Amino acid sequence: MDIPKSKSHKPAEQHPLQAVRDKYQLTALVLQGGGALGAYQAGVYQALDEAGLQPDWIAGISIGALNAAIIAGNAPQHRVERLHEFWDTICQPPFFPAPFASPMFDNLSWPMQLQNGFSGLAAWRAMTEGQAGFFYPRIPPPFFQMKAGPANASFYDTAPLRSTLERLVDFDRINDARAMRVSVGAVNVRTGNFAYFDNTQGPLRAEHFMASGALPPGFPAVEIDGEFYWDGGMVSNTPLYKVLAERPCHDALIFQVDLWSAVGELPRDLTEVAARTKDIQFSSRTRMVTEYMRLNQENQRLMHDLMALVPAERHGELAYRRAEARASGALTNLVHLIYRNKPYEGHYKDYEFSANSMREHWRSGLADMQHTLTHPQWLNAPSPEHPFVTHDVHRHD
Repeated sequence: MDIPKSKSHKPAEQHPLQAVRDKYQLTALVLQGGGALGAYQAGVYQALDEAGLQPDWIAGISIGALNAAIIAGNAPQHRVERLHEFWDTICQPPFFPAPFASPMFDNLSWPMQLQNGFSGLAAWRAMTEGQAGFFYPRIPPPFFQMKAGPANASFYDTAPLRSTLERLVDFDRINDARAMRVSVGAVNVRTGNFAYFDNTQGPLRAEHFMASGALPPGFPAVEIDGEFYWDGGMVSNTPLYKVLAERPCHDALIFQVDLWSAVGELPRDLTEVAARTKDIQFSSRTRMVTEYMRLNQENQRLMHDLMALVPAERHGELAYRRAEARASGALTNLVHLIYRNKPYEGHYKDYEFSANSMREHWRSGLADMQHTLTHPQWLNAPSPEHPFVTHDVHRHD
């Protein structure tokens, strides 16, 4: 079965969940890094699009940053179509077509061992051949490069990705921060410091999104204004803290879409150890960050309520003004979705770019978000007594 195409856009008043969104001053979409698993986020976005839940702010790291570029860099009615085009482009081998890549093979009940073999073959081809419109191996290999430097110190060249982004993304639209705020994270190679590129602070170009996904030693560092940057996932693979810490003091509905699960099975062999290691490393402890920010916001809300008891004649005192700067009456509803591994996937799942797996990831994201939206009460604004609430579709299964 092919990926269901997005329903045609309707006027906002026809979307039954539009009224829910309008209860919040901010709707944010937060996208974690995870390579080939990022098609899951495209499916999640399709479901949000069909429900009329367009974000005001999109923040991403690595593949999440690339999905963010496609979404923010196109008009709402074209975003799902462009996501399809992006993923159809990068999930093709550069030379010879993959066997059984057609959607007609997706519903066949392949034996698990055969599915695992197809998946491993696709990952091997990505490593040896590259991916169309994304990256290709350096020839000669980096060990034999005559001219060394940070821009070519990698196994692969990502020049095709720049061309793909420039073809599918309108950067003038991205840089209109009035339409949508865009933030992508990367790491400064020289200082080791985490950096966010944000369209409210300056124009974003293709290289800002490429830098966010420049994971060494596979991909080269990307130069921006004289500094070189690597993948933001090396420090933090989720931009959730950025959104929670820097959002204005407004009620917010935040959709957090993760590609790695911190919770998993105990590994039984070295292959499973490799897979589990990646899950833990790149999950970036999202739930720990969420719990920390929940406690922080509850304290801010408590301070806000206590300040209402202070007599007006004391509002000019220094202690009151300092407390006022730290207090917040904002409410936060965080809807958390996490990609769940498929039984046939191995430790290479983040660079297994087969078209079949891509469609499976997309369908999973679409189904998870659609299932979430069948619980409209999860989108209701929190109460002042509980100013920060979290809903996780997998916790409720």
